[in-house]
Amino acid sequence: MWLLQPLYLARLWWRGRHEPLYRHRLAERLGWYDDPPASAGAVWLHAVSLGETRAAAGLVQALRACRPGLRLLLTHGTATGREAGRALLQPGDRQVWLPFDTPGAVARFLAHHRPALGLLMETEVWPNLQHAAACSGVPMVLVNARLSERSLRRGHRLGALMRPAARSLQLALAQTEDDAARLREAGVARVEVCGNLKFDMAPEPSLLALGRAWRSAWEAGSPRPVVLAASTREGEEAALLQAWQALPWPRPLLLLVPRHPQRFREVAALVEAAGLGVVRRSQWGTAMPEAGAGRADVCLGDSLGEMPAYYAAADVALLGGSFEPLGGQNLIEAAACGCPLVMGPHTFNFSEAAELALRAGAACRVETLAQGVPRAAALAISGAQRDAMAARASRFAAAHRGAARRMAEHILALLPPAGRLNVPADR
Repeated sequence: MWLLQPLYLARLWWRGRHEPLYRHRLAERLGWYDDPPASAGAVWLHAVSLGETRAAAGLVQALRACRPGLRLLLTHGTATGREAGRALLQPGDRQVWLPFDTPGAVARFLAHHRPALGLLMETEVWPNLQHAAACSGVPMVLVNARLSERSLRRGHRLGALMRPAARSLQLALAQTEDDAARLREAGVARVEVCGNLKFDMAPEPSLLALGRAWRSAWEAGSPRPVVLAASTREGEEAALLQAWQALPWPRPLLLLVPRHPQRFREVAALVEAAGLGVVRRSQWGTAMPEAGAGRADVCLGDSLGEMPAYYAAADVALLGGSFEPLGGQNLIEAAACGCPLVMGPHTFNFSEAAELALRAGAACRVETLAQGVPRAAALAISGAQRDAMAARASRFAAAHRGAARRMAEHILALLPPAGRLNVPADR
């Protein structure tokens, strides 16, 4: 890890061409700081990217409700995570990059900020960081924890690193019983099942209203059903566009939203190379879609933080990341927005949620995009069937809420009573 630091920094600088935030405060990646440390006794939460940061919002809210005055040290690994994390901050909180997992960088991070407790979101395991935290007396908790069978097998192959890291966790708050069993097998001593924080994510009403306004603007020019390809990953768009062109006329409007912002231009080029007309979300800014946008073949969702708006504008969604062996993206957000889903075969990142959604009738599963595209188009056109699935999706999302409160109770039990600071001893 130490030897690879120059390559990591070069990669961050390269990504900063399109996402300038990656070039912001690079010294923090090495554990060097020119700002004051976090408040004494702060709770440190690491949310690597956008999905984890948004999921953490409910937990942060629950922690603050139970412990007024709680101070937060928020760390991230990606630009989208850091940008979204600003909304979680209150006066007295701090936000920095997570340092590289080298002994020197993590030692400087812990010595500077001195958190009372560390929370890692979902799948984050950092052997050096967790070893240093244990030596410094900082309890570490894996929150909203999930571990697939595939990741467990990978962890066994790296047992010399992963098993000590698992044992260093004071507590893991698992999403499901299956996740809990795999975490125990990996070496975590104490595991509690609390559910999935993503069920507590309430879509922002203003974003839902924005999506409905887009839909109204599109329909004013040419009323058509809308199919959303949500959070697509590399390797999926080409097959999607091929299947889309095979649909009979008249086709619905395809709303295509890539998972990673650095791929927006690449995906736009794929659409144009396929001979399809495309309009881009970034082209209309804060205004409504331009006249005629609804008559395009594809609308490219090249914006950040507007996923609820895209779901609200769509009749049905294809779940990105599930048509290649990538594990699928967050399907719970779609259900919370009342958008039915068509999923591919690869949903191991959200295996229990996917099965529950299938059982609830909020989603259906197909094997390939060649099957999924006509299935989604048929659902979008069939109003009654689509409306019934949408209602079931909303009920499914509401029925599984409460994980944030349960996790907050476990976390706060590891902190001293309010008014007493749990500051690690001098190192």
